[in-house]
Amino acid sequence: MLRKKKRKKSAVFTLSLFSPLRTTKTLFVYQKFVLTMRRCYSKFTAYHLGFKNSNFLLQVGSGSVTRRTIATTSERSFSNYAAQVGQSQTKDNTVSDMLIDSFGRLHTYLRISLTERCNLRCQYCMPSEGVELTPNSDLLSQSEIVRLAGLFVSAGVNKIRLTGGEPTVRKDIEEICMQLSSLKGLKNLAITTNGITLARKLPKLQECGLDSLNISLDTLVPAKFEFLTRRKGHDRVMKSIDTAIELGYNPVKVNCVLMRGLNDDEICDFVDLTRDKPINVRFIEFMPFDGNVWNVKKLVPYAEVMDKVVKGFPSIKRMQDHPTETAKNFTIDGHCGSVSFITSMTEHFCAGCNRLRLLADGNFKVCLFGPSEVSLRDPLRSGADDEALREIIGAAVKRKKAAHAGMLDIAKTANRPMIHIGG
Repeated sequence: MLRKKKRKKSAVFTLSLFSPLRTTKTLFVYQKFVLTMRRCYSKFTAYHLGFKNSNFLLQVGSGSVTRRTIATTSERSFSNYAAQVGQSQTKDNTVSDMLIDSFGRLHTYLRISLTERCNLRCQYCMPSEGVELTPNSDLLSQSEIVRLAGLFVSAGVNKIRLTGGEPTVRKDIEEICMQLSSLKGLKNLAITTNGITLARKLPKLQECGLDSLNISLDTLVPAKFEFLTRRKGHDRVMKSIDTAIELGYNPVKVNCVLMRGLNDDEICDFVDLTRDKPINVRFIEFMPFDGNVWNVKKLVPYAEVMDKVVKGFPSIKRMQDHPTETAKNFTIDGHCGSVSFITSMTEHFCAGCNRLRLLADGNFKVCLFGPSEVSLRDPLRSGADDEALREIIGAAVKRKKAAHAGMLDIAKTANRPMIHIGG
């Protein structure tokens, strides 16, 4: 009898932990519990996803740089982060259960694709034959974007990034920025852009509340730029980087997708950009999407890139990253800027993921590499109220998996071209 009673108490305790989260105090207790469980299965998950060499120490000169997956790194700081989240939420911007998945991850970062159109044709983003664009009438309008964004922000999202396609080709981007930046509870409004028209538009965008920006640039050689993007414009991108610096953006993030045999010979040249300017160069592993002819032989893994950087810049040191950070961030002695590595393929960071995606056609995506999507546009246009939309969003978030598949499996899985998903 005693044994049976103990089992019953244990079951009740488990149910209470996984009941709907109503307060930040409950959120904190819940995330501490999930952290404990994550310690048990993180190595198991990494092994079965193909990330077997995720824990090792790389000696760099006289010092050392520890490289681990986010699942392991987050063990030291995730509980502190949960406490910070609980303390920072105000009565006007309470954390909602809508943003918490079944693994306890709180999603406070929303990426919104404004358009599928782009003024470049980058090889890793768009198929060579082009893509069929969604009709304008099926894309989210300005008012629909603002309404959905407001719904997310009211639930606890505090950062929004505008993507595309190329977001600056959208004619009402200034008005969108103005309205989004005025949302109560939003702390950061960012943009990812190819920089072709940015120099001309940036002063106005800054006035409209744009806080930070990432500029895509995959080569420092103009002729190679034209080959990679199938368009001219290298000088305009460089001008946009300088304009952003002049306007006080610090750091100016420069995204570089590395592809073997195309631009991996420029790694140290990119690092040199950080010497005298507040630039954060972000080396991104080549990722598979429909139509970009991904091949594992084209992938330049983080370990290989890091080895090259260490040889050229032996004073490189690892920074302490936030538990939800996607990049591994480093500083170099004497450099004004910094260097980062986004290792989606060889060392995933799923355990700390706090990102959600709203596509230009109104589809909602909880994982960049997962094919699963749910439409928010259709119920919105059918007259759904905020509560109904919250239920759809919350259900999708709860279905988010613990981690994405290994890169070879991702390459075999039907997804969308990157230009449809949003950068």
